[in-house]
Amino acid sequence: MLLAVLWMYYAAQTADIETLINTAHFPVEAQYFLWFAFLASFAVKLPMWPVHTWLPDAHVEAPTAGSVILAAILLKMGGYGFLRFSLPMFASASAALAPLIFGLSIMAIIYTSFVALAQQDVKKLIAYSSVAHMGFVTMGLFTLTQQGLDGGIFQMLSHGIVSAALFLSVGVIYDRMHTREISDYGGLVNRMPFYAACLMVFALANVGLPGTGGFVGEFLTMLGAFHINTWVAIFAATGAILSACYMLYLYWRVIFGDLVKPSLQAIKDLSLREAALLVPLVVATIVMGVYPKFVFDITSTSVAHLIHQHQTALAYDRAPKVLVMRSAP
Repeated sequence: MLLAVLWMYYAAQTADIETLINTAHFPVEAQYFLWFAFLASFAVKLPMWPVHTWLPDAHVEAPTAGSVILAAILLKMGGYGFLRFSLPMFASASAALAPLIFGLSIMAIIYTSFVALAQQDVKKLIAYSSVAHMGFVTMGLFTLTQQGLDGGIFQMLSHGIVSAALFLSVGVIYDRMHTREISDYGGLVNRMPFYAACLMVFALANVGLPGTGGFVGEFLTMLGAFHINTWVAIFAATGAILSACYMLYLYWRVIFGDLVKPSLQAIKDLSLREAALLVPLVVATIVMGVYPKFVFDITSTSVAHLIHQHQTALAYDRAPKVLVMRSAP
């Protein structure tokens, strides 16, 4: 990406973003190389399949606060990069290579959901679910429709809240038991009913239940994809089914059942400090699902402007170029 930025500065004689978007029209052939150079950074950061393998290990090694910051904020920088740079600056390359992004997104949604089903570590399961949900983001962004872009942005915001809340919830029981193995838990609802209620909201939001923030983003990205390619939307919809499989299976194994393990007999429910962290996230998750309009009121104008920028740049690239020859003196 740095090499691409240096090439762009050499070609346009400026690094100003607005100038590069509006006036520095790069040749179509060069756009492909620049687009892939930027993709090399954004795909890893997001992360996209198959360069996602660092994320589960990072979450496992990180403390709870590190996982929260990584899931809620840092992953979204890759999506921002696509919105801010790749789509408006390299319009022709983005349009031509959108099927590649759709393919990678579908692989992320389906493959990492199956991998999440096989996990025995709670953090790894949530980490793989993050990769799957970021697949909805990239799919929505590259539809370049109002619904897809709105949905991709909303999904990033919603996932930032839900995923962070899930990692906080894991941190609550890890502080008490010092283990993240799913098999070490079971029947927590008998001792931690308030915790079970909060985790239920976050798990259902991660599944994409209507009335939670997770539903709005996933639905809009699939709606945008449906306008572009029906099969992309159909394959993406299987990800919603698989997310229900691994999240509800996780919730059932950790929360429900009989409290038979001796180590869990004295476990305590949420403290006041922990409740003060989780309850606002529960409220935010439900508010974003019931009344998403306050988010779209902020983003829709920028999305419409981005689509206009992309279409203008695409029309310029596709317009026939007239070579002007100077007459001899």
